[in-house]
Amino acid sequence: MPDCASARSRYDDAMSDGYRQLLDATIQHLEGLKSRGVRHVAVAPETLRALAQPPVRIQNPESRIQNERIFATPPPKIEPTLSLPPGKTAAPALKPRTPDPGPRPPITSASPEKAAAYAALRGNVLACVKCPHLAASRTSVVFGVGSIDAQLVFVGEAPGADEDEQGEPFVGRAGQLLTKIIETAGLKRGDVYIANILKCRPDTPGQAAGNRPPTPEERAACLPYLQEQIDLIKPRAIVALGATAVDGLLGKTLGITRLRGHWQTYRGIPLMPTYHPAYLLRNQSLSEKRKVWEDILKVMEKLELPVSEKQRNFFLPA
Repeated sequence: MPDCASARSRYDDAMSDGYRQLLDATIQHLEGLKSRGVRHVAVAPETLRALAQPPVRIQNPESRIQNERIFATPPPKIEPTLSLPPGKTAAPALKPRTPDPGPRPPITSASPEKAAAYAALRGNVLACVKCPHLAASRTSVVFGVGSIDAQLVFVGEAPGADEDEQGEPFVGRAGQLLTKIIETAGLKRGDVYIANILKCRPDTPGQAAGNRPPTPEERAACLPYLQEQIDLIKPRAIVALGATAVDGLLGKTLGITRLRGHWQTYRGIPLMPTYHPAYLLRNQSLSEKRKVWEDILKVMEKLELPVSEKQRNFFLPA
């Protein structure tokens, strides 16, 4: 691995502050890998092509906010690889220990009885072994996160590797995008509640990576927990993210393409089906981003949240 810091001097004059901060963080990360003996990193070809392009000075960042900051794709992960002497093979990878997140904030609510009921439900779910294969393979039970007095609940499919590791839903690349969507709507992640149909990551025996959808049996075992969460929170609206969430909550198999954008009802609560953020990571077209944003605008109007003219015009063709 070459001396990473030497690359910086060639670009200092052209870089914006944001670009410089990103480069500094990348250099620190690569130098940390180098200090631990890593000599090569695997990088996707498209990433190399992007890195080969000279940085562009942004003259008017505000005019490009729709394309560069809202619903922007998080950067790809760089996976380190070790150079081994000839004839040596790498030892089997050990499953990393879950980092201690420290003490969680206390569960608070305007109603002490509600907070106590939520804490009791959470304790029951954390000890759940209804699906022995999932209990054996999980690192964490991913219960849910956010305000238990929230007006808005987002429901996804199931935890992925990042969520299983951290014990919190939507913290990977799709989660970062969901957070941007929430913030673009004028809310904070802590203002809403986020949960999944399944509380454990679906196991993938024999696979080092990747995810799979929950089975009908797994959904049936776990869905009562989500129903209790929603009954306790009593939101004014629900957003179902993706086909699995819609199918799990509504039992409808019409397809997310036909259902998205049309209000449904779940346990007496208005429910808006829309695409999962992971879909937008795969499909970066402005038209698909606009579809999701139109669904969010309908939710904002349902909750009587203020909607500015600027917000109404996000992702519309110039």
